[in-house]
Amino acid sequence: MTPDPRQAPVESSSAESPAELARSAELVRLIRSDIESSPARRITFADFMRRALYEPELGYYRGPSARPTRTGDFLTAPETHPMFGWTVARRIEEMWSELGRPAPFRIVEYGAGSGTLGLSILEGFRHHGADDLLEAVRYEPVETNPYRLADLRAGFEEAGFGERLDDGSLTPTATSGAAAAGGTASAGSVPVFGVLLANEFLDALPVHRVLFRDGALRELFVSWRGRFVEVVGEPSTPGLAARLAEDGVALAEGQVAEICLELEPWLDEAAALLDRGFGLILDYGYEAAELYGPRHLAGTLLGYRGHRVVEDPLTDPGSIDLTAHVDFSAVARLAERRGLRIVSTTTQSEFLVAAGLEREWQSFRDSARLDAPEYLEARSGIVRLLDPRHLGGFRVLTLERRGP
Repeated sequence: MTPDPRQAPVESSSAESPAELARSAELVRLIRSDIESSPARRITFADFMRRALYEPELGYYRGPSARPTRTGDFLTAPETHPMFGWTVARRIEEMWSELGRPAPFRIVEYGAGSGTLGLSILEGFRHHGADDLLEAVRYEPVETNPYRLADLRAGFEEAGFGERLDDGSLTPTATSGAAAAGGTASAGSVPVFGVLLANEFLDALPVHRVLFRDGALRELFVSWRGRFVEVVGEPSTPGLAARLAEDGVALAEGQVAEICLELEPWLDEAAALLDRGFGLILDYGYEAAELYGPRHLAGTLLGYRGHRVVEDPLTDPGSIDLTAHVDFSAVARLAERRGLRIVSTTTQSEFLVAAGLEREWQSFRDSARLDAPEYLEARSGIVRLLDPRHLGGFRVLTLERRGP
């Protein structure tokens, strides 16, 4: 398997605190109940992942712990350094101009968490002197975790952006794994004239696990044998084989792969929400030919805890981040079917360079108040953002809808 951009040493320890152990034990009980009440005494991995990540109060992304931080389980691009958000802000400034400088101008972020990216984007507008845009913008997080929303509100108020925040107009639905992830909004929401953001969001949507064996597609289900284990069975839905066929790929004998069927309901609602404007999808993944090619014969599923890759992603549900690489061929194809035009597909490194990361770095480096530790931290962050083996290798898909 190609090394993951967030790859870290492997660890096999259990949940780190008594509170996490208790939450994980309760989640194990719930998932085990699902399994034992099912006719075949098994569930799809997608159902397991949905519970493990998004079960209210118990799932990995629904509890009180702050996940993407230096002391958490992984570090996303916005947490690497604010320059990431400042640079994304430059691209959004261009989008605002291309759309005729509308007011209000809405920025909707799926899976916004504690608002690190949104806050740095607004800070970027302020740094760049984009006062008209800052006055016009309304930042709207779509986030189901109340702990993270509280953090987000506090951060925006402290930074003086409280009036730019609108966290009540979009109400997440509860019809899919995408909705559970804080990634879809109710159909009755006011259409967006602006930008939809999805940064490292799609990789955490629930996926099915499949295996190609004896010339046929099989599915890897989750069962209980004193612990959670994978068992092989007939596919739970013909949609799995259909996705691979549409991607134009054939799995090798013995190959394991992940398929995200949640892309479709998410794109349904995202496309319905975006009346006119752009979509920015930033994540790690590949075109289908590479994602399902010979370098990924074991699939791309990984579990993270404490900046380390766990040995068994089925252990300690609720305490481990589960993630799989994004099929960007499917995302682009499904987006186009919903009336969204593909503007560009590039790497995150290329996107940041084109958007003006060098200008951000020069401005930051020339700051009279910059001390040596800040300089070294920023330089290290820039290297990681641009390194194709790390965050620089992420994909950036830009979509557009010009309206009727």
